Amino acid sequence: MGLNEDLVEAISLAHDLGHTPFGHAGQDVLNDCMREYGGFEHNLQSLRVVDVLEERYAAFDGLNLCYETREGILKHVAKKNIPKLGALGERFLQQKRPSLEAQLANFSDEIAYNNHDVDDGLRSGLITLNQLEDVSIFSRHLTQVKDKYPVLPERRMVYETVRSMINTLVIDLIQQSTRNIKDAGIDTLAAVHTAPPLIGFSQQIKKEQQELKKFLFDNLYRHFRVVRMNSRARHTIEKLFAAFSSEILLLPVKYQKKFEQEGHQAIADYIAGMTDRYAIKEYQRLFSITEN
Repeated sequence: MGLNEDLVEAISLAHDLGHTPFGHAGQDVLNDCMREYGGFEHNLQSLRVVDVLEERYAAFDGLNLCYETREGILKHVAKKNIPKLGALGERFLQQKRPSLEAQLANFSDEIAYNNHDVDDGLRSGLITLNQLEDVSIFSRHLTQVKDKYPVLPERRMVYETVRSMINTLVIDLIQQSTRNIKDAGIDTLAAVHTAPPLIGFSQQIKKEQQELKKFLFDNLYRHFRVVRMNSRARHTIEKLFAAFSSEILLLPVKYQKKFEQEGHQAIADYIAGMTDRYAIKEYQRLFSITEN
């Protein structure tokens, strides 16, 4: 597509750095915990990681990334936080589009998580092949795989189907986006900023993607086992936040010092930087009497 591949890669690698443990469930509860201290947004936290929290240079905090990388990381932001962002916030006030590289990274993210959620859902038994055969994009590719490999074991058949779906989506995205850019006569970055969204799927694939998203929402994300896990995640983060807020000395020394300067943002930084497993271990360290 003639885009800056390094920029696409940098945005893609950095865009989820601010995600909390337990995904969106963790983000929602941390936002609730932080409500009276300014709230929490994982997009802003991703930017905070690369602008402030990384400590790689003697002269300054953060990674000193260029504007275009930072713009791509900040997919969206609440209106109340726009004034804090300076030039980076102007795009949202003026309703300008981000770079093509940022738009592409956004769609790549969608392709990745939809298809891997299908794979995870099948492996965990939360959804079944029979259910997915009612979803057009999956059913079409599954039929193609069965026709080509009639005796393939089910696990490998799923892998091949998901891989084939990703291939179809990538090709469609490139072809449709290239047409969009050509039809819009885009020849400068300024033109990208003022144009409608230029990176996107064809109408058929867009419709099929929406059908797949709805299926995943109804059958996977709202599955009782997922809802139970989300409930445990909420409980874990609420308890950690409450414990650290009531006794700052429970925090690692580095974050105790940060709390003196930044208050509860230091607690949010600590929790947001945890993996699922680390958050669970930290919960056990604080609340399990048998934990070493």
